[in-house]
Amino acid sequence: MPSAPISSTFPPGTILGYPRIGRRRELKKAVEAFWSQTIDAAALEAVAAGLRQQTRDRLVDLGLGRTDSSIPESFSYYDQVLDTIVAVGAIPSRFASLVAADGTLDLAGYFTLARGEGENLPLEMTKWFDSNYHYLVPEIGPETAFSLAGDRIVREFVEAKAAGFLTRPVLVGPVTFLLLSKASDEAPAGFSPLSRLDDLLPVYAALLARLADAGADWVQLDEPGLVSESIDVPRAETLAAVASAYGVLGGLTGRPALFVAAPYGSLDDALPVLAATAVEAIGLDLVRGTLPQAVPGLAGKTLVAGVIDGHNIWRGDLTGAIEGAEGVRALSDSVSVSTSTSLLHVPHDVLDETSLPGSLVSWLAFADQKVGQVATLAQGLVNGRAAIAGPLAEAAAALAARHSAPGVRDGAVRLRAAALTDADFSRGAYADRLSAQDSALQLPSLPTTTIGSFPQTGDIRRTRAQFLKGTLAADEYRSLMRAEIGRVVALQEEIGLDVLVHGEPERNDMVQYFAENLDGFAVTENGWVQSYGSRCTRPSILWGDVSRPAPITVDWSVYAQSLTTKPVKGMLTGPVTILAWSFVRDDQPLGETARQVALALRDEIGDLEAAGIKIVQVDEPALRELLPLKKKDHADYLDWSVGSFRLATAGVADATQIHTHLCYSEFGVVIEAIRNLDADVTSIEAARSRMEVVREIEAGGFDHGIGAGIYDIHSPRVPSVDELTTLLDTALESIPERQVWVNPDCGLKTRGYDETVQSLQNMLAATRVVRERLSADVIA
Repeated sequence: MPSAPISSTFPPGTILGYPRIGRRRELKKAVEAFWSQTIDAAALEAVAAGLRQQTRDRLVDLGLGRTDSSIPESFSYYDQVLDTIVAVGAIPSRFASLVAADGTLDLAGYFTLARGEGENLPLEMTKWFDSNYHYLVPEIGPETAFSLAGDRIVREFVEAKAAGFLTRPVLVGPVTFLLLSKASDEAPAGFSPLSRLDDLLPVYAALLARLADAGADWVQLDEPGLVSESIDVPRAETLAAVASAYGVLGGLTGRPALFVAAPYGSLDDALPVLAATAVEAIGLDLVRGTLPQAVPGLAGKTLVAGVIDGHNIWRGDLTGAIEGAEGVRALSDSVSVSTSTSLLHVPHDVLDETSLPGSLVSWLAFADQKVGQVATLAQGLVNGRAAIAGPLAEAAAALAARHSAPGVRDGAVRLRAAALTDADFSRGAYADRLSAQDSALQLPSLPTTTIGSFPQTGDIRRTRAQFLKGTLAADEYRSLMRAEIGRVVALQEEIGLDVLVHGEPERNDMVQYFAENLDGFAVTENGWVQSYGSRCTRPSILWGDVSRPAPITVDWSVYAQSLTTKPVKGMLTGPVTILAWSFVRDDQPLGETARQVALALRDEIGDLEAAGIKIVQVDEPALRELLPLKKKDHADYLDWSVGSFRLATAGVADATQIHTHLCYSEFGVVIEAIRNLDADVTSIEAARSRMEVVREIEAGGFDHGIGAGIYDIHSPRVPSVDELTTLLDTALESIPERQVWVNPDCGLKTRGYDETVQSLQNMLAATRVVRERLSADVIA
């Protein structure tokens, strides 16, 4: 029997989560210090506790309540999915030795799951819905023994309570946790992790009981899996799991009130299923989603209207936001306001930016400003719009100023885009290109290369910083960068790579570097967001029409090519990835913006080709990332995303080889789009997934060059020659030899030189083993 309704009032305004890395990346620095053994676990815990306390204090200062559960307790040392893996005891068998006798895992063990150790590969990593955040994929099988093995979420709630805060613990909901899981190595063919739901729910029940005993009034269960149609589980099974999970959890006695948040889109057919359960509050993303129709049971819930965009940094239309929240009152008398998603995806505070133009700052809202907007809207919902007339007027004035500002619309850029024809998006037949490239490049079987960047040492970063500060003259900077390029080229020749790169020492980030050299962009000083683990990026701000005032990469590539007779790749970031990893203007369709970026890149590729560069790589690691969560939106997205890549790359001669690179993704759903990119060679992430993707490539009939990455650069492990040989053999089981390239999964920027050199040497040794065997097979 369902329990009696929990009597607890939801706060009038809240957020779904807050950045956890620290305003100056304090957590990143402490975690990496722990990894390097320069601090111990106690010191890391102390830094983390300080950051959590600073966050609570800051959120109260910005307008959230100290004791009304409006502050989410959403901290993580690395990843919220990894936290759930540890909490429910879902540790893969290869890491069983890390688990203590009582079932717990210490911090060192926690990080080992993320980074691997020895021959034990880390958990696979992939994109978190349609964001630039990456989560670690749980591995679930019939053998997974769920238990309440970690109580960190309880301890952090108690920590807050002791400091005078009644916060709202946040954890990944059970349905999404299993939807995002993959079958373990021990699982039989066809096994579905969702089939273990009944075994997992008692652990969630026990955790809710612990939180209730600790004094929690509300717990937030994040269920973004319910809004996605891209997860490879039949929708009917997902809906049945929702009914089962929240029938069980809602029916518990002595539990906190349950707030089920569903960011990144509309709940659609999951909404009536949730409404029929005993959960007390349901979150609606009204930025990516739309206002739903009334369904039975909804009127008795608190509806949390996600009307402030947690996914982008624009100040936006505050009047439209309050109207959206007021519209929810047609569905329920109990309405609160919130961000549409966690603020994990945006930087801390726009007031930390001292170099952005004042006009641009007035258009922006980072995490702290969005918290303030939520507090303002909550006041308006409670007291009426008149109570917030001033902030509404200020936001409207800023929005009007933004729309009419110089540079937002550039007539020349728009005329050029309007004049494009079908011919601008097409190259010649692939067979003709392949013949011309074979003749021009003369590469061996299984050609070897890297993805682009080489390790960025402290000296490189200091040199760049000095140049940007004006303490290093341009000529000296150029000389030092050229010296680094020379070292990288010589190292690659010594290792024996066939196609070289210049190493990208001049680039701080693969998107920001281009943003700094294109009109229509701005870059931040402190706009850091977490990408995965301790990896942080500073997304650029694409605020206006985009054009290229001058060549960007040509001089560096030409210099590198002058040092060797082997081909050196020109390295560019593709239009989709530039959009995905920037904060993009929201006042026109993404496809229009992508086309502008593509035209700027087309000019750059043309200049590289004219300068003698025979191979140009245009990276699109985010192609899968931006795929909409709703299937009805796929065709339009794939049309403009593929079209923008082809527009950028279609102007070259047959003999010029175009490469692209993709990573962090399940490629099966976009294999046709990858084919339609029409790149001559596509390199992909494959090592962490143990070459799962090659079977999708084989099934899709892909006939262009393919570099299935065999060296996982996201872990400090040095893969052995045997391991790399096995992965390469696996690729060759599904892909013809003539198509296969050999390369790492991704760029080497974040790795150290010792591990990089040893890993690349092993990669070349594995390639030679396979080449010799293939050659012997031919002779035999």
